[in-house]
Formats: sequence, structure tokens, C-alpha cells
Amino acid sequence: MADPAPDGVPRHHAGTLPISQLPDKGRVTCQGRIESVTFLPADQAAAFSAMVSDAEPEKASAQAGARRGRLRVVWLGRRRVPGIEAGAEIRLDGMLSTNNGLPTMFNPRYEILSRQENE
Repeated sequence: MADPAPDGVPRHHAGTLPISQLPDKGRVTCQGRIESVTFLPADQAAAFSAMVSDAEPEKASAQAGARRGRLRVVWLGRRRVPGIEAGAEIRLDGMLSTNNGLPTMFNPRYEILSRQENE
């Protein structure tokens, strides 16, 4: 689980990159918060995807020269992935590539670090 700093911002574990600092390709371990998930219609091939961004985008945007990173994560052959829902903070491990101009990770290993409470 991500260890919170005294100011409440989660710390990244050693070797874990924030989404905004991902390389163009290669094997990576990264951490971020799920912005949204996409469900495909039943008549299309099974795939479940999520958009992940830096866990604290407002803090990152306050830093000079900081950019907000976004990552598309796709689980092929799945209609749903347990625990993957908007607002959850996750750590991902897998091969990074670029698909349609967006960093993409297919079928990564994942760990759910936290979830937001439903209001």
C-alpha cells in the first residue's frame, strides 16, 4: 500500500514511477488514480479499459513545468476487472507501448492501493 506522507500525499514505492514520468516504451512499474473506465458493447470483442492519471494532479500542475500524465490500461478478453473503478489508486506493472498516440499498457499486473468512499 502507498505510504502517506505527513501532508497526506501518497509516496511512491522505490522503482515506481508517477504516470507523468513514464518513458516511451519498456517494462515499467507505475502508480496513479483511475479517472474513468470503459465498458464495450456485448457485440464487440471483450476488452475492459481504464484511464489512469497521476494520483494528485492538482499538486503536479502547481509545480513549474509539470505535465499531467495519462495512461490507457487495457485488459483484453475481459468485460470487467474486479476492483478497477473510477477513483481507485492503483500500482501497475507491465510493458508500456504507444497506441493511437497515448501511452498504453495491455494486461498489466495490478495492485489496488486505495479506493474513494462513495458519497
